[in-house]
Amino acid sequence: MTSHTTPADPAAGPRAARRRLIRELLLVAGLFTVYKAGRMLSTGRTDEAFRNAARIRDAESALHLPGEGAVQRLLLHGDALVHGANTYYAAVHFPATALFLVWLYLRRPHHYLWTRRVLAVLTGAALALHLAFPLAPPRMLGEADLIDTGRVYGPTVYGAAPATDTMANQFAAMPSLHFGWALMLALGMIAATRSAWRGLWLLHPLLTLLVVVGTANHYWLDAIVATVLLGAALLLIPRPARSGAAGHPSDPGADAGAPPGAVVQQQPPAPRRAAEVVGAGR
Repeated sequence: MTSHTTPADPAAGPRAARRRLIRELLLVAGLFTVYKAGRMLSTGRTDEAFRNAARIRDAESALHLPGEGAVQRLLLHGDALVHGANTYYAAVHFPATALFLVWLYLRRPHHYLWTRRVLAVLTGAALALHLAFPLAPPRMLGEADLIDTGRVYGPTVYGAAPATDTMANQFAAMPSLHFGWALMLALGMIAATRSAWRGLWLLHPLLTLLVVVGTANHYWLDAIVATVLLGAALLLIPRPARSGAAGHPSDPGADAGAPPGAVVQQQPPAPRRAAEVVGAGR
């Protein structure tokens, strides 16, 4: 079967691409706005948040999990180390996730849709848990022998008074979306690339885990619950076909040699000559 290409409207491709990009930007911004607004609904539930914190510490003790202080003591060996951890917590979370999504959108469109859906499910489940289970982070518990490294060494993203903080809900500790998003970033890059070194992306969630625990912003259980929710989201959202992993759209009708914006039209095979037919039957 042969094919030929017919040039399409040269402006149609860019216009459609711009519409898709604007739609995605609005969708992601809308989802993020709903999430941020929803988190603030449980800001004032201080007493409940501290009661839940006591329950979490009892649960970690029953599970024989290491104390968060073990990681914090490692960070406190040097001002530069703890300051770096605070900076990583404050400055890497959102930009890294945004760059990850932008790269997927441009280079791996199939994996972008999959990742966006997984992150939306994970974040929605996290929001529901934030509202149902307000939780004071370990840095607020004086008996835990931990310090708020962000306030002491800087930088910090939280206000001094949690109940009146209008920028963030400090009682939304469980699950840790810092860790959940970092783990999805690593899994998404591993799924979307073929480098022999792609397993090194797992260093990002590992470092994030040490940072969120060492800065006393999260409990170990916050990361464990985030992992469980992410696993459920991955089971719910089917992974894209492997054909999209190389970064080329899986369009069965696409002509690899056609110029961008060309429409591929299939033609029936040319009739064979009588001599060829006779020769094929010998």
